[in-house]
Amino acid sequence: MEIRHNRKNWIWIGQAILLIIPALFVELSHMQLSPVYESIIFGLAILGAASLLAWAAEAAQMDISQSLALAFLALIAVLPEYAVDLYFAIAAARDPQYAHYAVANMTGGNRLLIGIGWAIIPFLLWLGSRKKNGSLSLVKAGVNLEPAHRLEIAVLIVATLYSFTIPLKGNLSLVDTVVLFGLFGVYLFLSSRAGAAAFEPEGPAACICVLPRPPRRILTVAFFVLPAVAILLFAEPFANSLIAIGKDFGIDEFILVQWVAPLASEAPEIIAVAIYALKGAGAAALGALVSSKVNQWTLLIGSLPLAYCLSLGAVGTLDMDFRQMEEVFLTSAQTAFAVVLVADMRLSLIEGIVLFVLFVGQLLFPIPEVRYAFAFFYLAAALFILLRDKSRIRAIGLMLRSTAQQLFHRNNQKDK
Repeated sequence: MEIRHNRKNWIWIGQAILLIIPALFVELSHMQLSPVYESIIFGLAILGAASLLAWAAEAAQMDISQSLALAFLALIAVLPEYAVDLYFAIAAARDPQYAHYAVANMTGGNRLLIGIGWAIIPFLLWLGSRKKNGSLSLVKAGVNLEPAHRLEIAVLIVATLYSFTIPLKGNLSLVDTVVLFGLFGVYLFLSSRAGAAAFEPEGPAACICVLPRPPRRILTVAFFVLPAVAILLFAEPFANSLIAIGKDFGIDEFILVQWVAPLASEAPEIIAVAIYALKGAGAAALGALVSSKVNQWTLLIGSLPLAYCLSLGAVGTLDMDFRQMEEVFLTSAQTAFAVVLVADMRLSLIEGIVLFVLFVGQLLFPIPEVRYAFAFFYLAAALFILLRDKSRIRAIGLMLRSTAQQLFHRNNQKDK
C-alpha cells in the first residue's frame, strides 16, 4: 500500500489532537470564559475529535469484520451530533425548554447534510473532472450511485414516510424509538450481509493503516475511545455556550443550536467526502452521505425520546411546540424531495444546485410562513417529478420490494 504525502497526513492528525487540548484544559480546570470563547474552543474540539473518529473508523476496517465495521461506522457517524442532541434530550426531563433545542439540533443536522453535503458532491465531481478533462456539460454532469445503495434509499423512503407522523402527533415517544430503531436494525442487518466494498484508505486513515499490526490497533482503539470521551465531555459546555450567546446578544437560540452545533459535528465528514469527490470518487462520496442520512434519520431521532425517558425515570413524550413541528415537517419534506431526486440512482449537478439554493433560501427567511412554503414546495416538486418521470415510481417500488424480499428471505433461511 503506497501512501503519498505521509508527513502531511500526520500533520493533519496532530492538528486534530491540538484542537482538543485547549478544551480539555478549560473543562478540567473549570476555567470561566465568555460564552463566545467557550463556543469556539469547545466547537473546535468537537471538530478535531470528530475528525479523529472518522479516520479511526476508516482504519478499523483493516482489523475487524465487515458487519462489525458497519456497526462501528454507523454509530460513529452520528456520535458528535448524537452527544449534543442527547444532552438536550436528557436536560429536557428537568427543563422542558431543552426539548426545543433537541429538535433544533436534530433538524439542523439533517437538513445540513442534504442541503450542503449531498448538494456539493456533483459540483465537486464536475469541478475535478473539468480540471482533468477540460470542459464538461453542466447538464450532463452528475453522480451515479452504486446499486448497493438501493438499500439505503429504500430505508430512507420508509423512514421519511413515517417521519411525517411526528409533527402530526406533536411529540417524540418510545413508539418512535421502536419504529426508527427497527428500521436501522433492518438496514444494519441487510448491510452486514452484503458484499464488502473494496477498501482503499485515504489521507490520515491511510497513515494508520500502513503501521505494523500492534501499533495500528492500539492507535485505532485510542482514536476511537479518547475522541469519543472528549465529545461526550464537551457536548454540555458547547451546547450551553450557544444558548448563552443567544441570550447575551439577543440572537434566536433555536437558530444558533440548529446551525452552529451541527456545523462542528458534520464538517469533518463533509470535508472528507468532498476530497473524495474532487479526486473523482463521486459515487463513494455521495454513498457515504446517503448512509449517514439513514443513520441520522433513524438512530439519531429514535434516541431522543429514549434518552428523555431514561432521564425522566418514567415513560413520557418529548412534546413539541408549533415551531418544532414546522421544523420537523420541513425536514421531512426536504428529505422526501431528495429521495425522489436520487430514486434513479443519480444526482445531477442541476439537482444538486437546486438542493443547495432551496436550503440557503430557508436560512435567509426563518419565519413560519416561509418554512411552510418551502415544505410544500418540496412536496409539490417531488410529486411533479414522480408524475413526469414514472420510471422513478417504478424504481422506488422495486427498491422497497427488493428490500422486503431480502429481509424475508434472510429470516426464512434463519428459521429453517
